[in-house]
Amino acid sequence: MESEICKMLNIKYPIFQGAMAWIAEYNLVAAVSNAGGLGIIAGGNAPCDLVREQIRKTKELTDKPFGVNIMLLSPYADEIAHMICEEKVAVVTTGAGNPGKYLEMWRENNIKVVPVVPSVALARRMERSGVDAVIAEGCESGGHVGELTTMALLPQVVDSVDIPVIAAGGIGDGRGLAAAKMLGADAFQIGTRFLVAKECIVHKNYKDKILKAKDIDTRVTGKVTGHPVRALKNKFTRKLIQLEKERVSVEELEEFGTGKLRLAVMDGDVTNGSVMAGQIAGLISKEQTCSEIIQELMIDANKTMKKYLES
Repeated sequence: MESEICKMLNIKYPIFQGAMAWIAEYNLVAAVSNAGGLGIIAGGNAPCDLVREQIRKTKELTDKPFGVNIMLLSPYADEIAHMICEEKVAVVTTGAGNPGKYLEMWRENNIKVVPVVPSVALARRMERSGVDAVIAEGCESGGHVGELTTMALLPQVVDSVDIPVIAAGGIGDGRGLAAAKMLGADAFQIGTRFLVAKECIVHKNYKDKILKAKDIDTRVTGKVTGHPVRALKNKFTRKLIQLEKERVSVEELEEFGTGKLRLAVMDGDVTNGSVMAGQIAGLISKEQTCSEIIQELMIDANKTMKKYLES
C-alpha cells in the first residue's frame, strides 16, 4: 500500500480520520495521528478561539502531523483560515465551498490543502486552483452527503486529475481499503469506524447504537433543504421525513434539526438526536483503540490485496 500521500504528509499509513462535528476533537485526533494516520479536527461551526484551543491541546498529545477541517459556510471560516497559519497546522481539509481565496496564503505557510469533492467537475476545478490532493466522498458516508456513490465517483475523479485522490464513504474494513485502492485511491478517509474508538468522546449510547446497527439502518434526510444528511434511523429521522412529506418550510425543517447532533453526541439521546453514521455501520461490531483499528485495517487490506494478486 505505497502512498504518495504518506510521503507528502509524513504519515505512516494512508488513513485520514473523518472530520465529524462535535466528535473529531483533540483526544481522537491525537490518537489517530499517534497511530500513524492523519487525525483531523472538525471546525464545523465552532468559533475560532475554540478551534485554536483544540489545535493546542492536540499538540500537547502528539508531535505527529494532524489537520483541521474548515466548513467554508461557517461564519468563522475566514478567521480559522488565518488562524491555522499562525498555529502552523500541517494540513487543512475543506468542505461546503471553494477554498480558492485562501490557497496562496496557505501555500506560503507550507500548509497542504485537501478539499472534499462530490463531483468530477469540482475535482478538476480544485486541481487547477493548485490544491495538493482531493477527497472523493461518496453518498455512503455519514453526515452531509452528495449524490454519487463512492464506487461510481472515485474512479471518475481518479481519471480526471493528476493529484492524489483520497477515497471516502462506505469504507469500514480492509476489504473496503483494497477495493478503493483498486479503483485508484491513494489514501482513505474513515469516519464511522472511528466513532467506536476507545479514544472517541462520543456518548456511550451513540457508540452502542452504531455497534447494534444493521445494513439498512441509515436514512438520508434534508434533501429538500439542499443539505442532505445520512444518520441512523430513529424517532428524530422519522419525524423529519414526515415533516418533509408534509412540505413544511425549509426554515421550519432547519429549526427542527438544530442542535440534534449535539443532543446525540454529548447527551446520549439517540432517540431524539441525530446519530450521524455511514452505511458501513452494520460492519462494525467492536470497540477498539485507534491504533488497533488502523493496524487491523492495514493488515486486512494487505491480506486482501495479496490474495487477489495470487489468485
